[in-house]
Amino acid sequence: MITVRRADSLGFVQSASLALRCHFAFATYRDPAYQHEGRLRVLNLGALCPFGTYSLGPEAEVDILTWVQAGSLTVQVDDFAPESLQAEGLHLISAGSGCQMLRWQAGAEGTSFLQFWFLPDTEAGTPRQESRAGFSQTEDGGFRILASGFPEDDPEETETVTDGAPVALSAGARLLHAAIPAGEGAAYRTSPARDLYLVVVSGVVRVQETVLKAGDAVAAQGVTTLTVMALEQTEVLLTDVAAV
Repeated sequence: MITVRRADSLGFVQSASLALRCHFAFATYRDPAYQHEGRLRVLNLGALCPFGTYSLGPEAEVDILTWVQAGSLTVQVDDFAPESLQAEGLHLISAGSGCQMLRWQAGAEGTSFLQFWFLPDTEAGTPRQESRAGFSQTEDGGFRILASGFPEDDPEETETVTDGAPVALSAGARLLHAAIPAGEGAAYRTSPARDLYLVVVSGVVRVQETVLKAGDAVAAQGVTTLTVMALEQTEVLLTDVAAV
């Protein structure tokens, strides 16, 4: 089953420096029809003004992934070393047994970002963070795994990551990215017990017979192959999570 979520139907949360468009219930946004998608608990499209900050905490037992769409972002979590990200950089904080303070601060040009919260499958452990400056794209415009809780997605485990290997999630989930040239497509295969949620970052795509523009999304349940056709140069992010 494919369900479409249009950008103009998203929830909206705003402060002096932050604007969030929320796909699921978050902060003051409440809608019984949109609580989560399987074990994807949060998907927010955020915009911070220059040097603006976004703070949360305490948070526990959740993997929070932040992908920078444009601009720059500095992340500070408790006593961890600050992490600075540019466009297409990715940051994970796996909150484990609990983090008291989480803060994201934009650079001088402001920033836009997408943030995903996954519910982990393992018992709460020690909090940890991980980041990537960016990822190389596949030559065919197909999906590239940015983060995964499946060991088989990164068979070479080393102390120092030098090859753009996926960020390691505590959740049995994946976050994938595709930059698809106009007129081409990308396909992703999974099992029927998984829930897929695809959001269009930029461009225009067709999923089955539905045309989606930037900010639109589709939820796919019981679907083993999701095919995305780009009607113009397009960038998408896709999550693959357990259905329950």
